[in-house]
Order: sequence, then structure tokens, then C-alpha cells
Amino acid sequence: MNAAVAPTLPTPLPLDFQLDSAHIAREPAERRWGSRADVRLMVSPGEDEPRHAAFADLSELLAPGDLVVVNNSATVPAAIDATLDDGRQIVVHVSTELPGGLWMVEPRQPIVGGATAPLRLDARPWQVRLAGDTQLQLLRPAPGSQRLWLATVPDDVDLVGSLWCSGRAIRYGYVPGDLPIEAYQTVFALEPGSAEMPSAARPFTDEIVTSLVRRGIGIAVITLHTGVSSLEGHELPYPERYDVSAGAGAIVNATRAAGGHVIAVGTTVVRALESTVDRNGTVHPGSGWTDVVVTPERGATAVDGLLTGWHEPAATHLAMLEAVAGRDALTIAYRAAWQQGYLWHEFGDSHLLLPYAGRR
Repeated sequence: MNAAVAPTLPTPLPLDFQLDSAHIAREPAERRWGSRADVRLMVSPGEDEPRHAAFADLSELLAPGDLVVVNNSATVPAAIDATLDDGRQIVVHVSTELPGGLWMVEPRQPIVGGATAPLRLDARPWQVRLAGDTQLQLLRPAPGSQRLWLATVPDDVDLVGSLWCSGRAIRYGYVPGDLPIEAYQTVFALEPGSAEMPSAARPFTDEIVTSLVRRGIGIAVITLHTGVSSLEGHELPYPERYDVSAGAGAIVNATRAAGGHVIAVGTTVVRALESTVDRNGTVHPGSGWTDVVVTPERGATAVDGLLTGWHEPAATHLAMLEAVAGRDALTIAYRAAWQQGYLWHEFGDSHLLLPYAGRR
């Protein structure tokens, strides 16, 4: 792991709104309009005012010689029914595999409609029986969190196998019903391991990938397996497993040396690349568990732009976006998105941050 000192998050952006149902995408775009790519795309170009486009226009918004870096992690059905040792029925969200045989999980309580809500448990060990009779022990709350727990399973238990047999995709209350796991995969999904979809890439289709390649825009691939996304406002991102290959690093470095721009597709890509970049901006191969937290104070040196979704006003991910784009541009974009009716969450609209001015 890479961070020696625990970072502090910046003051939240001055956003004077809270999400309501009119600004939340409740189902996949293809169910609303016919294609995954049928979402809106706001473009925040440096110091200029945001522009409004369609995601299908992406290749025209980048330049030949630019590079798009994507995450090939595939989503596993990480929500599974369970029973506590006191008899309560709960749902466990299996978040992240950690070193030393530990897992990070989130116990949640079922609510009306089949969704779940946070569950606060006494800070003592709990025995949990998962659907399919897999045993799991909650050891203690994870550092810095009241809802995430460190857990273990017996040595002979294949927890991921149990999820594939008895689990389902993690879903929150704004999505009205369970969807097949395929709805939570991106076109790049290859390496199973994410508790929740790396959703910035969800609007990509084969046709959009082809249009990028035809325009001379490169595509590089990294892996970062995401944990649960339901971070509370005060919580720092926790360790996640990643892999940046020598080939991916070489493509990133060659692109920048040739004057092209490196565009990360999602905060997961930024975190992976920032875990392997040196002080000169050179990306090296690396793998393991990263605890890097990208903040404005730390900065982001491995990427020039970011394609992402819309994050809640108090989300810790906004610190990373601010590191890439700057506070003023980000505040303007979020206020414009609210006023123009952009849609939030994993099935929502997209945001392309291209803060080139003064960064190269």
C-alpha cells in the first residue's frame, strides 16, 4: 500500500442541493431509450463554460493521439441473504477482498421493495450464515467506519463461488427491482472482482469503441476491483485491489510523450494509475491493494482528463474530481447539471472533464 499518512478530505463543494427523484436514473438507459449510449454528456473544458452533448459524440470530443484508459473489472453478484446469530435476517454486501484472508463486508437490513438500508451492529464478533450455508464471521468494524466490517470465512470456503451461486447484484432503493448481473457489466468487463460496477464505462458500446479507434484515439486497460460505493460523507476510500500492467503503463507514457492527452474512464482508473505514477508523471507497472486517496492537496499527475458519472454532493469521490478539474470548474458543472436535469447514479448521465489549460 502506498499512503504513509492518512489524508484529510477537503471542504465539501458549495453545492446547495440534495438529490431528488427527478435527478436519479432509476433504470438502465437501454430500457428508457434503446441503447446504453443514450445518455447525456456534459463537457467541462478547462476555464470555459460547460457544454452539453450526447455520449455518442465522445470520439468527436477527443483528438487523434489521445488515450482512453478503461477498467476491465467485471461485477460479481455481491449481495447475498444472510442470518445473524441472533436470528435476524439481513443482507450482506461483500465489498473487498483484503490481504491476509480478510474481507470487508457491509451488513444491511432489508426494507420494503427488496432493497436494503444501512444496519448498525454492536461492535462485537458476529457469526453469520449466508444463503447456501456458507459461514462468515464479522470480526470488528473496519477502521474509520461504523457500517463496514472486517470478516473472515473458513479456509475451505469459496466465498466468491457462493456469491455466484446464491448472490445477486447490489441494488439500492432508487432502483425499483432486481436486474440481471449483465445490467451491471460494462463492455470492457473481463476480470471478475468488483462488488459494484465501474459505472463510468457503462454507456460505452461496441460502436463507440470502434468510433474511437477509427479516429485514432487509443484504448488502454487496467484493473481495479471496486468495493461498495455507499460511502458516507466522512469516510475515506478504503483499500482496493488493482493491476496496472507494463503494457498499459507504456501506452500512457508514450501518449503523453507524444503530446496526447490521457483520459481516465472513471475514478477507479485514476486511483489505479495514481498508485503507480512517480513524481515525474511516469506510470510504472504495479499490482496489489492500493490505499491511495486522490485529493486536491495531493494532486493527480497520471491523467489529463476524466470521464465519470455524477456523484452526490457530499461524496468523497468529489475530492478526486476536484484534483483533476479544480474546484471552480467542478462547482459550475454540478450546478449546471442540477439546473439542466442531468441524471445521477450508475444508470445516469456522464461528465467529461477536460481541464487541459495550465496542466501540461
